[in-house]
Amino acid sequence: MKKFIYKSILALSLMGVMTACDLESDPKSAAEPESVFTIYGLAEKAVMGIHQSFGETNSYRGRFLPYYGINSDVEWINNMDATKIATDPKYTLTGYAPTPTNTEMNTANNAWAKFYEGIERANMCIDGLRTHGNVENDVDMAHLLGEALTLRAVIYLDLVKGWGDVPARFEPITTETVYVPRSDRDVIYKRLLADLKEAESMVAWPNESTQTMTTERVNKAFIKGLRARIALYAGGYSQRTDGVRLSNDPELSRAEMYKIAKEECVAIITKGSNKLGSFESNFRNLCQDVVTAGAESLWEIPFADGRGRVLYTFGVQHQSEDQYTKQAKGGVNGPLPYLFYDYDVEDVRRDITCVPYEWSKDTRSKQQLRTLKSWCFGKLRYEWMKRIVTSTNDDGVNWQYMRLADVYLMAAEAINELEGPGNAADYLQPILDRALPTEKVAAYMTTATASKTAFFNAIMDQRALEFAGESLRKADLIRWNKLKDKLDEAKAKMSQLARREGPYANLPEKLYYKTAADSETLIVYGLNYGETDVEGQALADNEGYESVIWIKEDKLTDALINALYQKDPNTSQYWPIWQTFIDNSNGTLTNN
Repeated sequence: MKKFIYKSILALSLMGVMTACDLESDPKSAAEPESVFTIYGLAEKAVMGIHQSFGETNSYRGRFLPYYGINSDVEWINNMDATKIATDPKYTLTGYAPTPTNTEMNTANNAWAKFYEGIERANMCIDGLRTHGNVENDVDMAHLLGEALTLRAVIYLDLVKGWGDVPARFEPITTETVYVPRSDRDVIYKRLLADLKEAESMVAWPNESTQTMTTERVNKAFIKGLRARIALYAGGYSQRTDGVRLSNDPELSRAEMYKIAKEECVAIITKGSNKLGSFESNFRNLCQDVVTAGAESLWEIPFADGRGRVLYTFGVQHQSEDQYTKQAKGGVNGPLPYLFYDYDVEDVRRDITCVPYEWSKDTRSKQQLRTLKSWCFGKLRYEWMKRIVTSTNDDGVNWQYMRLADVYLMAAEAINELEGPGNAADYLQPILDRALPTEKVAAYMTTATASKTAFFNAIMDQRALEFAGESLRKADLIRWNKLKDKLDEAKAKMSQLARREGPYANLPEKLYYKTAADSETLIVYGLNYGETDVEGQALADNEGYESVIWIKEDKLTDALINALYQKDPNTSQYWPIWQTFIDNSNGTLTNN
């Protein structure tokens, strides 16, 4: 029975491989691990088969990416219906109040199942390559082993982020291991850190091997960055059965984990195999399917043209199949209403990240204002694409899992904790240099480096401004033990904004707008501090601008603001295991 389970899942993992190769052996013998993992072409296809579990309908593509990380203090679901907050499964899922029977997630083919499917595929590849791949002497087979270890680590990290303590499966399933209980996440963290240390020695830097020429394949820079990210999570706070706390395992102490993060991130930056470039160019490249390694992107979840709902969920909304796309979607998730106002007016990230418009419902559409409560993320735009979207739901744009800016900010955070702001400053400044004018960077750095605490607060702020819309914030807040504090701060800021109080008191009540000469670009006055309704009305009277009330309590109600979370986030940091998996676990899984 053990061999049957192993071979059956291997055959599933290698589906399509047999038609792609020309072997004289029959299909049964060709599916044997020895036959697959001694031939590079077949072994590579098996490892690439792990990606299938990322792209399945209810895996990363349609369930984990749209929902994990939403809501935070910079991101939420747009246009929530305040009358359905407690009943809509999307709102309870993102509002820290999901039940095991949540109808968005409680299906047998959902993210939980697909993640473990991907892990099983990785386990079989790892076992097969170690046993048959001659990885000690064949650098290409060694790369595949390092790649499989890394893909497994990605999935496990996201399982722990989503569900906390989860079953640890690091060997192919046998009859004895069909049913296993949750494991302490510390056990998993330590295994992932060790696996990635091994993988580093097997995989080349970007563009230093045939396999690392593209951001859709694992490379050494990404492995090191992923190891740093895992270390920060492992050394940070999280909800346990006895409350929110740090790990009690001395091997996962904050100091030790910060050392790992520092070493890995500094090694990436020192190597110089990846370059920052401009903030905008990174996202244009992502939308245009530029996957050449060596730029800011370290690794992306690869989606085929007809798979993936990245722009569908996080892009600027298009109301119709217009001149830029054949998909009337986007704008499902967006920035919190106040985020735009947190940026310096000259910060280049602001207008790329926060977009107050959508595209109208016309064949030849144009930009039109949305409302204060429904900004779009602008990092991902159909209008930046260079191909037609061929699906009604999927846009085929990759999910950028890690970029170099994250490495710089992880390095800055770790070095500040270990050595103080003086040594950490060099890793924060490059992020600011491309965002702000020189004189503003100098002033900001003077304030940030005044103390260790001031620098940490600067890191918290800059990670919000840099990564809004990239679903990193929730996990960051958890590991800093700042989740509820920052969500409460977000609610207070939204309340002040709705009433034009506090820092928002002098903002104009209205926005003034008109369409530019190109017949599609929206020109807007009234979003910036210092702009006034008096000057806006002059534009309306003399230059053809229209106006609309932008800031008003009935556009950003208390009920909507309070929907940011429904239960105490510190006691609801994780999703429950869905009931279908509890019911089919032979009593080994529980929600505790």
